[in-house]
Amino acid sequence: MEDFRGDWQMAEKTGLISLEEAIGLSRAEVRALHQEYLNAGLVTLLKLVDFDKRFVRAAGVRLWDNEGREYLDFLGGYGSLNTGHNHPRIIAAVESVREMPNLLQASLSPLAGALAKNLSAVAPGDLRRSFFCNSGAEAVEGAIKLARIATGRSKLIYTENSFHGKTFGALSVTGRLKYQEAFRPLVSECQIVPYDNLAELEQALCSKEAAAFIVEPIQGEGGINVPSPGYLKEAKRICAKYGTLFVVDEIQTGLGRTGKMFACEHEGVEPDILCLAKSLGGGVMPIGAYLATDSAWRRAYGSLDRALLHTSTFGGNAWACAAALATLEVVVGEDLPRQAAEKGEYLLRRLGEIQAISPLLKEVRGRGLLIGLEFAERKGLAYKLSFGLLEKLSEEYLGSLVAGELLNKYRLVTAYTLNNPSVLRLEPPLTVSREQLDYLLGALSEILERNRNFLKMAASGFKTVLDGRRKA
Repeated sequence: MEDFRGDWQMAEKTGLISLEEAIGLSRAEVRALHQEYLNAGLVTLLKLVDFDKRFVRAAGVRLWDNEGREYLDFLGGYGSLNTGHNHPRIIAAVESVREMPNLLQASLSPLAGALAKNLSAVAPGDLRRSFFCNSGAEAVEGAIKLARIATGRSKLIYTENSFHGKTFGALSVTGRLKYQEAFRPLVSECQIVPYDNLAELEQALCSKEAAAFIVEPIQGEGGINVPSPGYLKEAKRICAKYGTLFVVDEIQTGLGRTGKMFACEHEGVEPDILCLAKSLGGGVMPIGAYLATDSAWRRAYGSLDRALLHTSTFGGNAWACAAALATLEVVVGEDLPRQAAEKGEYLLRRLGEIQAISPLLKEVRGRGLLIGLEFAERKGLAYKLSFGLLEKLSEEYLGSLVAGELLNKYRLVTAYTLNNPSVLRLEPPLTVSREQLDYLLGALSEILERNRNFLKMAASGFKTVLDGRRKA
């Protein structure tokens, strides 16, 4: 204890903030720290729509700010909170392994072994081998590396408007120029094709040079884009025809989000490699993984000289694996895929009714509890008088204005999709109640009825933000 006190006295002299002090920081203090030591631009962006609130507690779908006000989380950590905030069984699982060695590379982890077996049991097809890492981007990196070494090919095919991460390899197969341009040259031999276009895909694969085709079964950041029926199944057939590995990115869609354990199961598709992260850690621990068929794995890493070519220091650590094991138990035990299917069907139907009478709501799309609302100003006199400027403003800001109204007037947390800012995403925990869904529907109805064009929405949104800042 004396040594600890001495260490802390030294910390005080160097100006270190203690954990207790960090927990008690005010909204203004948190903002100042991020402004000076983290991403100042992000601070400015969040302040514009009053999104820098100070949340201090979370449980299930609910959040509380530092003034005791309750919110509903319909963003769900971009799909990381299928089981909700701080699920007690997942918290207890991590607590139960607190005395085990968390990191011990000179041994084989029983938890990693058990988790790999369980993932194989719930995964589609013959996905048997797992590699554990810490994030979705790392899972994608590992998947495309495995594809190259297993096939002896180097070319990678990906789709327009896709999102697979922002590390170099993942970014190289992410289909938005905004994120790529500043970092070129990226990984070589990556070719883009249109999403949901089988003819273009086959043309890209027919030379038999592609190691992998990586695709999202539903494009998340692209705007919640659902492909045509049969697209994934036929894409897998074309890949097999030309010896290309079929890689499905289920990072956002996996573990029940779309009404099946994995979204590719809606078409009975069996990938060669499947990427997983986000909700695998139950919203408690960061963990990512890719799963591969035994055949692909053996071709890549099946010999002793290749066994250590791709590793991760923190991948498969005890705390993360304990959280993931408990997450799978909750997903299966509470039948979250069925809950997502039933609640999603209800929500999509009711949103369709709102769309039918709202001039601002252009389209509702999605599957299960992965839903996108695309907003667009219908062209009229205001469009003509603004020489098209209104259309650009609608594309860039309308989604965020609706999100701002939902947060600041109705205490509903949402956000737009990264590749398509005109689309508002709805990704609540799969445990969301019918009553909570109805509250969201009522809020959206009121907002869209009150603001029947973009200019009214903009004026209302800015007024809401200003009112929120005065109270902050």
